[in-house]
Amino acid sequence: RLCVPAVPVLFKQALENTDMEEGKSVSLRCELTKADATVVWKKGEATLQASAKYEMKQKGTVAELVIHNAEPEDA
Repeated sequence: RLCVPAVPVLFKQALENTDMEEGKSVSLRCELTKADATVVWKKGEATLQASAKYEMKQKGTVAELVIHNAEPEDA
């Protein structure tokens, strides 16, 4: 029986600073080394949950957070 260690999921492309316009939607994206890995979005210590404000998308290795109706507090 062969035991293969789990390969850690790493960022291929990390988040970058993004300019936003108040009241508009802004999209944050990162790319991972493993498709469909579990992604948790946080603001400080708080975990963000999908809502009318926060939309989480993931396709393959790309994870995206869309913030609708952006406000200065979303920085």
